[in-house]
Amino acid sequence: MADDQPNPSDNREQWQRVRSHLNHQRFALTGRLLTESTPEHLISGTPVLARRHWIPEQPVPLECVRLYWQPDTPAADLDGGEPELDHIRPRRDDGTTHRRYADAVRDLAKPKLFENRSCYRLLAVEPSADGPALTFGRGQYFDVINICEAVAHEYAAAVLEGANGPVRPASTPFRAAIGDPTDLVRRPVMAAISTLTIRHDRQTGDAEFVLHWRDPEKVASGGGLYQVMPVGMFQPSDDAPWNEDNDFDLWRSILRELSEELLGGSEDYGSDRAPIDYAAWPLNKTLTAAREDGSLRVFWLGLGMDPLTFVTDLLTVAVFDADLFDETFQRIVSTNDEGRLVGLEDATGRSVGIPFTADQVDRLTGTEPMQPAGAALLRLAWQHRKALLQFP
Repeated sequence: MADDQPNPSDNREQWQRVRSHLNHQRFALTGRLLTESTPEHLISGTPVLARRHWIPEQPVPLECVRLYWQPDTPAADLDGGEPELDHIRPRRDDGTTHRRYADAVRDLAKPKLFENRSCYRLLAVEPSADGPALTFGRGQYFDVINICEAVAHEYAAAVLEGANGPVRPASTPFRAAIGDPTDLVRRPVMAAISTLTIRHDRQTGDAEFVLHWRDPEKVASGGGLYQVMPVGMFQPSDDAPWNEDNDFDLWRSILRELSEELLGGSEDYGSDRAPIDYAAWPLNKTLTAAREDGSLRVFWLGLGMDPLTFVTDLLTVAVFDADLFDETFQRIVSTNDEGRLVGLEDATGRSVGIPFTADQVDRLTGTEPMQPAGAALLRLAWQHRKALLQFP
């Protein structure tokens, strides 16, 4: 081994220290990044990046959001295997480096959920009087790891290396190579759907929402942070080819996540053998009827990107009338495969949802370690609360 080459074992241990620091300090790292600079496209009043037309002036009913499919997905310049990442690639025993960040995570810090599933890759966002139009093509989940987690790791490494000094641009060449993160052509962008689920009592006017803490031992991205729920990648339920078209629907994706995260349902829908029969699924039948009679209202509030990781979230809100919520989620689970439900203790000593009030929104978006997409959703939802809760 050359004298100027680090010992592979020491090199891996350093990589693991940085990865651990990232998972435990995402909120602080994001705050530091925003303190040191104001990224282009930062949306005022929210901690997310977005082009102006990505955030509508008013909530849009989900059924008005139009999806388009582009089967021949164009290549992107960045795929996570760039030489700009050489400085954070851990070494194997033979001295070779992991080419992609996902390979390193798999070998050195694999979380419980770590699978390179097919995803719908976001290609374009166009505003329209009839509702926003989103174009998607084919992608893979590990694009999120290879680019988004890698660029966050790079920043965390630069912070640790620089101690208390500001992070120098020369220390983050991969972030510089990405350039404008909102350029959907420059890099492959896989989007999650983050849904703020609100229980609304029309008689009293009270509203509350469910909150999640994402366990860094279970998830590969966004660990250690609070987040709205449910959240899930916009992707087919299985890689079998018939699911690509059958699952290409925002509501169907939200429905599956409601089942998995709030009810503890399995992610195995048998769709490796046949497509999901959504029309026959009792939960879908119940909630589709509720959407038709107005006891469930689902809205699109836009999309945004995390300034630390550039992870992209489609921002939605599901407002349940209290009776419907209580009946649907009477067996709501306290823990799931990604983390645990967070509640406040009321006078009876039981855990309940978080009140949808100004002080709780300010607390969670101002001082608590909240994922940027969730903080943006809460702020936007509070801004539009009259429309969402149908106040006169």
